[in-house]
Amino acid sequence: MVLMAVTKTLNEPALMTSNTSETRVGSAFSKIPRTVWVLGLVSLFMDISSEIIHALLPLFMTATLGLSVAMVGLVDGIAEATANIVKIFSGYLSDRIGRRKPLILLGYGLGAASKPLFPLAAGALPILGARFADRIGKGIRGAPRDALVADVTAPEIRGRAFGLRQSLDTVGACAGPLIALGLMLLLANDMRLVFWIALVPALIAVGLVLFGVEDRSGATPNGRAPIRLSELGQLERSFWSVAVTGMLFSLARISEAFLILKANADGLPLAFTPLVLVVMNLIYSLGAYPAGSLSDRTPPRKLLLWGIAALIAADLLLAFGPGLTTTFAGICLWGVHMALTQGILSRMVADAAPPALRGSAFGLFSLLTGLALLVASVVAGVLWDWAGPQMTFAIAATFAAASGLMLLFSRRTKQTRVQD
Repeated sequence: MVLMAVTKTLNEPALMTSNTSETRVGSAFSKIPRTVWVLGLVSLFMDISSEIIHALLPLFMTATLGLSVAMVGLVDGIAEATANIVKIFSGYLSDRIGRRKPLILLGYGLGAASKPLFPLAAGALPILGARFADRIGKGIRGAPRDALVADVTAPEIRGRAFGLRQSLDTVGACAGPLIALGLMLLLANDMRLVFWIALVPALIAVGLVLFGVEDRSGATPNGRAPIRLSELGQLERSFWSVAVTGMLFSLARISEAFLILKANADGLPLAFTPLVLVVMNLIYSLGAYPAGSLSDRTPPRKLLLWGIAALIAADLLLAFGPGLTTTFAGICLWGVHMALTQGILSRMVADAAPPALRGSAFGLFSLLTGLALLVASVVAGVLWDWAGPQMTFAIAATFAAASGLMLLFSRRTKQTRVQD
């Protein structure tokens, strides 16, 4: 019924325009194509499903399955690194075949198919398999989905269209943990049953892709490889500076699973642990658009430095601050750093890469940061088991400081070169 109501609303009579735009909906957002709205709703429902599970998964692994925190870090690191690595190839493949929807449908379908594996899991390997499948799905759908948004949207409103899709995605990221919290209270902390219920919004997301998304591609089928080794030399030092900064920053950005474990260790009851992601995503969603708007008037490096400073402060509070109140202050600062860095890093990659190699540059950046995130999550889990959360977050703060110094050094080097 939910899917029928959504598709009916989106199929209301609307205007038709040229091949750079589609059916128009609403009044306040009348210029944004219908496909962008559908993709935003798809992201919303899939994020609700995923965040219901992710808000509870660290404690499900440690409390229910009896796994170590090191295993939590390994599983999460492999999962997130997989998503970043797959992005290199999915966008290229959608260009090669000249269509976006099949890969978008495959990605969301794989994500939905992975959901029943979580409540059925009885050990580390099934959980790893479920997370692996879920993140492969994310990697497959991400680049073609963003490419389709660009395909169907006129250039003068493209930023607004991407902002709408990201906003709906973040609404799902906030709603998922809240739903998980309500279900935990209603179902007496039965996490396996909560995981089964998470399948419902995932199926709605797949249905919306199947019946609501219209394929439109400006791509010309070709057989070109996504990244040629001979072209890496054409990427200038400014790109590699951003890439190295991003890698160091990813080493500092350990998985949000450790925020959940820290809050629980400081006394947050099991049923209320989803509040960690609710608070973090709420701050993130409120700050992301103003930060992006400010980057149009302020050097992106300055905003990124402020984001790194927020991450250092968050890590120090989480490492040395006493009590649950301080922990949530650190979680709030974690959301601030997300708002000040995620979009800014993408813009810096785009600014530093030649237009002809921009897609390859984004793919390479995702590969490098994904591998760094894998190392960070594994090391964080081992440190947690060996020396506790204090050492884990203190080391993360050290890597964050190193990325900030790298950014400052690269800026001074560039200024010196200009003066010479």
